Amino acid sequence: MLLLALALAGVAAAIPTTLDLGYSTIRGQSLDAGVNQYLGVRFAAPPLGSLRFRAPADPAKTKGIQDASEFGPICIGTGQSATDPTMSEDCLYINVFAPSNATPNSKLPVWFWIQGGGYVYNSNSNYNGTELVQRSGGNLVVVNFNYRVGAYGFLASEQVRKDGDLNAGLLDQRKALEWVQKYIRLFGGDPKQVVIHGASAGAGSVALHMLAYGGQNSGLFHGAIGTSPFFPVQPKVCELEWQFSRFVSAAGCSKAKNALTCLRSKDTATLQVANAASPYPGRPGAPLWYFTPTVDGELLQDYPYRQLAEGRIVRVPTIWGDDTDEGSIFAANASSVAEVTAFLKNNYPRLSNADALILNKLYPKMEPLPQHNEYFPSASMAYGEATFTCGGLLLSDVMAFITRQKTWNYRYNVLDDANFASGLGVPHTYMVPAVFGVGYAGTTGVGSGYETYNREIIPVVQGYFSSFVRTLDPNVLRHPSSPRWEEFVKRQRRVVLQTNATTMEAVPRNQKERCSFWQSLGIKLEQ
Repeated sequence: MLLLALALAGVAAAIPTTLDLGYSTIRGQSLDAGVNQYLGVRFAAPPLGSLRFRAPADPAKTKGIQDASEFGPICIGTGQSATDPTMSEDCLYINVFAPSNATPNSKLPVWFWIQGGGYVYNSNSNYNGTELVQRSGGNLVVVNFNYRVGAYGFLASEQVRKDGDLNAGLLDQRKALEWVQKYIRLFGGDPKQVVIHGASAGAGSVALHMLAYGGQNSGLFHGAIGTSPFFPVQPKVCELEWQFSRFVSAAGCSKAKNALTCLRSKDTATLQVANAASPYPGRPGAPLWYFTPTVDGELLQDYPYRQLAEGRIVRVPTIWGDDTDEGSIFAANASSVAEVTAFLKNNYPRLSNADALILNKLYPKMEPLPQHNEYFPSASMAYGEATFTCGGLLLSDVMAFITRQKTWNYRYNVLDDANFASGLGVPHTYMVPAVFGVGYAGTTGVGSGYETYNREIIPVVQGYFSSFVRTLDPNVLRHPSSPRWEEFVKRQRRVVLQTNATTMEAVPRNQKERCSFWQSLGIKLEQ
């Protein structure tokens, strides 16, 4: 009778699909896959009207049961349509995927995903964590969410500092992390075992949270993974007044007594006219990424590269890595050295002519690639290393040799026939479908080699990352077919992830030399 009572108590303790969060009662879904999903849950108040350009506020209390069976709208970004029904300013929603048999006492590790999009749009929105929960044997909880981007998340000016909040998009992310600390137990998760993982700007965000408040550990996370960490220009507030003035003027608020009051009175359609990229002063072409985080002296106290050099960073185990050809989907299709230089200066306006001469030697004319002009490979490699790869290697160096924390690095080298034929190689964030599984990362990866000849890499990637989320070591629970992944501190070696041929390699000397030059420029370039 006692065993029966305990068994019945265990069943009764399983987390229901209807949960009371205190401020709201939500009803999720129980899937046949053995996963409960709770979608489109508010973690902050709608950032509208007087809350525009401010830090996220607590969500209001609601009456009745709120449906949590569908994703909420994503945050509208730079250059996107105000009439798209899938996008909105009212976008601060969080999603949770948990084992159906979890209890409030399960204390499962939490995989907290931060989507990318260059800080100008939500690019990995509404990914589904079901396969990750399944692959772990029901031994983790997955969380993802939206955050404000473009002007709504990263408009910068002393006026915003005075009558709003700088870096609102990053504050949204921290609000979501605080929500996890407060509520994840109700889903079976352990707030003391949270690993943050992002791709592209999401990985850049991972780095910025580790650098936040001068590297102060607020206990919001306990490990970190950066997939293609993003290091664009991230200027000080005083250097962005021109951008604020252009935005105010384009929104029709240049004559207003209080520009922010005027901006808060405008509808989304009007602001979207202003939420567009312009060239940096003195440059002929607009940068790829226009609204980015700013050094505000508080949340972001200095340029990331300077803080990294000083070791002012949260000290937790980490994984960093990049795809082989990070720059290929962004680079100008250059046909001359001059076009390569112009492209790089449009994105890094502090590059000098002397810098450009050195870069031209570091990235000379290379082997041609299909469907591209002769200097495209040079532009692609230079931009990819400047913006992604070299930053990832720097993070690994800092974590291994300055903070003395365990850290691992990888190069993702999974070739897809279509990418190869189009000259893209292994492009930026091509790894993401291997993380979530095909069909769980939106349409990304659907119809690609991931469904056929590259399917074997998926359990390898998921095994390493799931093991890290659960144990803070990618090796403990890795897939049986995977080799041991050596720590980066051992001769600066990284794992090369490739289908049926995953192995270890040393970071090549010539790449180290190129990255050493970019890293020497990092503070000057405002990275």
